[in-house]
Amino acid sequence: MDRGEEEYRRSPVLIPVLLSAIAIPLSMLFWTINVVYSFLSPSVEQHQSDGYIVISPWRWLVAVLLPILCSLWGLKRKAIVMSGAILGFMMGFILTLTSLSHVACLIAFFFTSSKATKFRIEKKKTIEELKEGGQRNWIQVLCNGGMATQLAILYLLDVGCGERPIDFDKDYRSSWLSIGIMGATACCNGDTWASEIGTVVGKSDPFLITSRKRVPRGTNGAVSWVGLLVSALGGLVVGLFHYLTVLYAVDSAVLEVAAPQWPIIVLGGVGGLLGSIVDSILGATLQYSGINEKGMIVERPGKGVKHISGRQILDNHSVNLLSSIIIALTLPRIANLVWP
Repeated sequence: MDRGEEEYRRSPVLIPVLLSAIAIPLSMLFWTINVVYSFLSPSVEQHQSDGYIVISPWRWLVAVLLPILCSLWGLKRKAIVMSGAILGFMMGFILTLTSLSHVACLIAFFFTSSKATKFRIEKKKTIEELKEGGQRNWIQVLCNGGMATQLAILYLLDVGCGERPIDFDKDYRSSWLSIGIMGATACCNGDTWASEIGTVVGKSDPFLITSRKRVPRGTNGAVSWVGLLVSALGGLVVGLFHYLTVLYAVDSAVLEVAAPQWPIIVLGGVGGLLGSIVDSILGATLQYSGINEKGMIVERPGKGVKHISGRQILDNHSVNLLSSIIIALTLPRIANLVWP
């Protein structure tokens, strides 16, 4: 193994970890400034009375049992390896502790993306190199769920725990964080659906999103109209799970005076579509794609590999993480502007 290949093998682990290590302290800093300002503002008494509630024993129990059951299901179905199951349990615990609507988004992503990964897997093996066999490890779990979990921690520290409707006028901070969590998850689900289903559906080759040039299937940054439609559907599923959980878990008296909740579903679809587009732009420019002598798409240069697009700066895990961060920070702003 030469030095370049060794550095490449390290990058899929180091780059996402470094990105998370930078993003989390910055977000914590912004949250600290926000909380300090809120305590110095005239509404401090209301913040202290409404912002933090005692976590009930039932929520603790559900926060432990639900992620365990999901992790065991993933291990049994070979959708996840042990390292991914352990990290997934920790993320599920945090999301469940904050709000059932948050963990509902994670469940929607986990189950539907696992099915999408197995969809026509034999055909995918003829298109590109499949190193994981569809099983997610800890680094994939981190890159897909890390941003949502980070926002959930901020939600727990800033808002507390419990199910709340989305209402930017009456409850801005909890609404912003909840839409951010849903957006990060919808982004990952939409992109997964697009890459796993869109790649093997349809007859024509996709086109590179930056140049519209036709490229082989499996090329990073390549999109198709079917793939874009599927990405929106993947996001809609996440939004639907979030919406139904809000309707079921939030007190009906609170919902009656809150803003309409149906836009959650639409925003989920927007998050899935935009997430797929952002992921494709990053993949077409900052992620290497080449075709080897066997006609398979590879993500690093080598002997007999013909370059198709992109530069060898980021890997697929890093692109997923960056896309989820961008959508998680963008979708709440869009929601705030268009919410009825």
